[in-house]
Amino acid sequence: MLYSFFRALSFSAGLLALCCASAFANQDRTQNPFMHPAFGKDPSFLNLVDRLTRAAPAANPQVINMALTALDCAIKNGMEPARNLTLIDYSLASTQKRLWVFDLINGKLLFHELVAHGKNTGENFARHFSNTYGSLQTSLGLFRTKETYMGANGYSLRMEGLEEGFNDKAMERAIVFHGAPYVDLKLAQKLGHLGRSYGCPAVRNGIARKVIDTIKGDQFLFSYYPDKHWLASSKFLNCSGREQLAQQDFR
Repeated sequence: MLYSFFRALSFSAGLLALCCASAFANQDRTQNPFMHPAFGKDPSFLNLVDRLTRAAPAANPQVINMALTALDCAIKNGMEPARNLTLIDYSLASTQKRLWVFDLINGKLLFHELVAHGKNTGENFARHFSNTYGSLQTSLGLFRTKETYMGANGYSLRMEGLEEGFNDKAMERAIVFHGAPYVDLKLAQKLGHLGRSYGCPAVRNGIARKVIDTIKGDQFLFSYYPDKHWLASSKFLNCSGREQLAQQDFR
């Protein structure tokens, strides 16, 4: 379980600190959020779920649970910890704020924003997801954010899809995080839905740079929808030894 895993890491880290404190004093190392003093009294999985749920009462606690399950699995399998988690719940209407950015170290909510889905994923509600080039559909699963660049949509953030068959073509498809003028509630009132992208998670222009600068550089992004095939097949939701959350019905 995550508690014993990180307790062991914490013990090892403590020994390392005693022996090699001076050697590592000036290094800029990524902190493991589950070992941070904010969670020192109870660095458990459920404690972090509880903190994030209280920080974002509009988010579905079970979806937060699933996102942290995915992170737990990724870290157990050798991926570096990250400070921030971006969560997108595509089961919600596009006209609802369905993107959350969490500071995992401090258990705080940093952003709660509108986010667009792909043109062929649906109108107000997302329905169809794809990993195929040219589909103009959103992809599901766990991503790792990468570097920024200036492109056709301005300041943008590349994303690496970590789930084979579900989002691992993200780089090839140019699925990136960016701002867009069509992410606008006034426009949505006329259309009946938020404007749509070519498959990218797009946020309003006024906040895009701030969000991107917060989540760039090997942070995690979790894109959720209760798709039965993905829930049953995701390697990050079905780690051995973890509760099989992916087989529960969260609708």
